[in-house]
Amino acid sequence: MKKIGILLLIFICFFSFGFGYQNQKPNEFYQVYLDDKLLGTIKSKIALEKYIDKNGSSYKDKFGVNKIYAPKGMQVKKIFTYNDKVDSISSIYNKIKKSSDFTIKGYEFKIKRVDSEGKVHSQSIYVLKKGVFNQATEALIDTFVGEERYKAYIEDNQVKIDSVGENVQGVYIGENITVKDTYIPVSSTIYTDYNELAKYLLFGKDQKQSEYIVQAGDTIDSVAFNNKVSPEEILISNSDLTGKNNLLYPGQKIIISEINPQMSIVEESYVVKDIESQFTTEEKNDDNLVIGEERIEREGVNGLDRVSQKVKKINGSIVYVDLQNKVALKDPVTKVVVKGSKYIPDVGSTTSWGWPTDSGWTLSSGYVWRTSPITGARELHGGLDISGTGYGSKIYATNNGRVEKAEFHYSYGNYVVINHNNGYLTLYGHMSRIGVKAGDVVARGDVIGYVGMTGAATGPHVHYEIWKGCQYCRIDPMTMY
Repeated sequence: MKKIGILLLIFICFFSFGFGYQNQKPNEFYQVYLDDKLLGTIKSKIALEKYIDKNGSSYKDKFGVNKIYAPKGMQVKKIFTYNDKVDSISSIYNKIKKSSDFTIKGYEFKIKRVDSEGKVHSQSIYVLKKGVFNQATEALIDTFVGEERYKAYIEDNQVKIDSVGENVQGVYIGENITVKDTYIPVSSTIYTDYNELAKYLLFGKDQKQSEYIVQAGDTIDSVAFNNKVSPEEILISNSDLTGKNNLLYPGQKIIISEINPQMSIVEESYVVKDIESQFTTEEKNDDNLVIGEERIEREGVNGLDRVSQKVKKINGSIVYVDLQNKVALKDPVTKVVVKGSKYIPDVGSTTSWGWPTDSGWTLSSGYVWRTSPITGARELHGGLDISGTGYGSKIYATNNGRVEKAEFHYSYGNYVVINHNNGYLTLYGHMSRIGVKAGDVVARGDVIGYVGMTGAATGPHVHYEIWKGCQYCRIDPMTMY
C-alpha cells in the first residue's frame, strides 16, 4: 500500500505540472547575432532598429542621410521560449557599437582590372548616389579626352575631316565596372561630392604633390623632366596651362603631381595629318679623301606625307597606332655625302645621324618621365617610341657601326645594338624580325630589322635609344637631330 501511495503522488504531481506547462503561452523573443556570435535576446526587433537609427544622428549629419541601419553581419532571429529573461536594447546596442560599424544605404561600384601578368584586381568605391560616380567618370574623361572634344563626339557634332584633322571614334572605360545597392559601413570612404571622387580617380589614394618655382629658361618639357613627371602631368595639374608650348615666366608657381589613374579611359580616334618625311642620306666613297674626311655633295630636303592613322590612347598616352594610308605630297631630296673610303667604315659620324624608320611616323612617347603603360610604375622612358609606319615596315641603322647584339630580351623583345665606334651606341627594340647578326658592319640607312611589338609593347613600334660613352648611358635621341 505504501508503494501504491508513492506512485499515486508522483502521478498527481506530473499530471499537475504537465497540465500547467501546456496552458502557458511561450514568449516570442528575438536573438541578436553579430558575425554568427550571439549577443543576447530582446523583446522587439523593431525597437532595436529604431534605437540604432535614433542614436545615429551624427552619421546622419555627416553623410546627409535620413536613416542609419544595422551592421552587415548582424542577424535577428525569432524564437519561442518559456524563459522570461531578456536583455535591454541599450546593452545590445553598446555591444554592437564596440564590435562593428553601423551602415547607411548606398551603392558599391566595383572596378575590376587585369594586370600585365593576367592577375585580376578589384576595388570598391562607395557613393550615396549613382550620379556622383557618373559625374566623376565624366570629369576623368574630360581630363584625358578634352571637354570640348568629348562633347562634340557625344553630340555627333565633330568637324568633318576635309584635308587634315582628327575625329574621336570611341571613348570607353577599359575595366569591367559593376554596380549594386548595398549597406555601406559608416567607417568606409563614402563619396558624396563628385569632385572629390574625380580627384581620387585621377591621382589615387596617396597623391604626391609639390610646388616648383619657375626659373629663367624653363620650359614645360624641362620642368617636367627635371621633376620626374611627364609634360602631360604638368598640364593636368595646372589648369591655367593649355599646351606644352605655353611660355613660363620666372617666379611662376607650377604644381608637380604624379597621376595614378584608377580607371583606364580609352580613346580611339582617326587622324589625318601632314608629316615631314625626313630625307635619307646617301654616302659615296672617294679614294681621294682620307678616311674620316667627308664633304656634302648635295643637301637633303625633307618631303611631306599626308598620313591617315587609327590611334588608340589610354589615359592620354598613345598605346597603338595603325597606319591606314599614306600619300606623298612632296618627295624628299636625298642628301649625298662623299666619304674618304673604299669600304664601309664601322666608324659613324658624330654630327650626322639618320632616322630609324620610314616616313609618316608618329612619336608616341619621348625621352620623358612617365607612368609605364605596361607595369604602371614610374619610370624614365630612356628613348623614343616611334609608331605609325606599319607592322613589318623597315628599321634602319642611323649611323655606320658594328652590330654588338642581335637577340631577344624580355622587355626590348627582338632588338639590335650597334656600336658606332665614335663614343655612341644605338639600340632598336620590339622588332618583328631581326635582319642582322652580331659582328656585322652596317652603314647608315642599311636595313637591320622590321617593326614589330615583341617584348613589353602595347602596339607595333620601334623603341630607339642612343647611348653616349658607355652601355645604357642613355641620352635624349632628339638632341642629335
